[in-house]
Amino acid sequence: MYLGADLSYVNELEDQGAVFYDQGSRKDPFQILHDHGATLVRVRLWHTPTWTAYSTLDDVQRTLRRAKALGMATLLDFHYSDTWADPAKQIIPAAWAQLHDLALLEQAVYDYTRDVLLTLDKAGLTPNWVQVGNEINTEILMPGHHNGDAINWPRNVRLLNAGLQAVRDTGRQMAAAPRTMLHIAQPENLIPWFDAALAAGLADFDTIGLSYYPKWSTCSIQQTGQAIRQARARYHRDVMIVETAYPWTLTPHRVTDPLLGADAVLSDYPATPQGQRDFLVDLTQTAADHGCLGVVYWEPAWVSTAATPSVWENATWFDFDHTVHQGIEFLSHPYRVTAQE
Repeated sequence: MYLGADLSYVNELEDQGAVFYDQGSRKDPFQILHDHGATLVRVRLWHTPTWTAYSTLDDVQRTLRRAKALGMATLLDFHYSDTWADPAKQIIPAAWAQLHDLALLEQAVYDYTRDVLLTLDKAGLTPNWVQVGNEINTEILMPGHHNGDAINWPRNVRLLNAGLQAVRDTGRQMAAAPRTMLHIAQPENLIPWFDAALAAGLADFDTIGLSYYPKWSTCSIQQTGQAIRQARARYHRDVMIVETAYPWTLTPHRVTDPLLGADAVLSDYPATPQGQRDFLVDLTQTAADHGCLGVVYWEPAWVSTAATPSVWENATWFDFDHTVHQGIEFLSHPYRVTAQE
C-alpha cells in the first residue's frame, strides 16, 4: 500500500515562516513524513489563480522536486479551475470561460494537460499518477457553483476523456507514463457516478480516487471498505483513498470555527492525537482488507502561522508548536496486506 499525504500547503507555510519539529529538532516537513513512513506525496494544481501565488505550475514543481528527492511517489491533482474544485463547485478557469464551443473547450483541456505534463517531464518531475479533476461528483468546467442541475453526461464525458487522452498520449513520450485517476468524494457516490459515466462513454482510466471524510459521508469505516471492494470488482480498477482527515482536538488555537469540529468526530475515536491515529489505522487496515491501493491524508501540515490562521490546525499531524504528534504514527503501523484478485 501507498501511504502518504497531500502537502500542497507546505511551500506557502514555510514562506510565511512556519517551522516544523520532530523529537525536539527542526526538520523539513517532507523529511518528517518520509522518516515516519510516507511513500507518496499529493499536490494540487490550479490553472491561473490570481488570488494566490501558490498551487501554480511553478509551485507544483517545487513540491514534486522535494518529494522526488526523498524517493517518494507523487500524485498530481489537476483541479481544472483557478480555485478550489469540489462537489459544490467546478468553476471553469477564466482563460476558458468564453470557450462556448465544446470542441474548443475539449482541445483546451487536452492541450493544457499535455503542456503541463511535458513541462514536468522535461524537468524530471513526471508524476506517478495524474488526477483528471478533483472531487468531480458534479459536472466539470461550469460557470459557477453547482445549482442542483443534473450532470450533462455527454458534455462531461467528452471533457474528462480529453484530459485522460492527454495523459495517455503524453505518457507515450515518457520513460515512465503516469497512471490516470478519476476522483470522487465520499464512498456512497462511487457506484452511481461511475455507472453513469461509463454508460455515457467514459474512456480509459487506471485508478479510482476516493475522498472519505466522516463529517460529509453517510458511510462508516467498514462501509467504506465494502465500497472499495465493490468498486474494484465492478470496474476492475485499483482504488486509492486520496483524501481523508480527522481532528486531534476540538479546541483550536488560532481559529474559532475549524472545518472539522464536533460533527466530524465518531463515537469510537475521540478528538485526541491518539484518537486521530486510531481512526487512521482502522481506516487503513479496513481499506487494505478490501484491496485498497493506498491512503493519503489531507493536509497534515496546514498549521497556523503568524501571518495566517488555519481552519485546519486541529486536523494536522502537528501540535500548536508545530511539533509532530501521534497522528503521524498511522504511516508506520504494521498493516496486514494480502494479495487481492
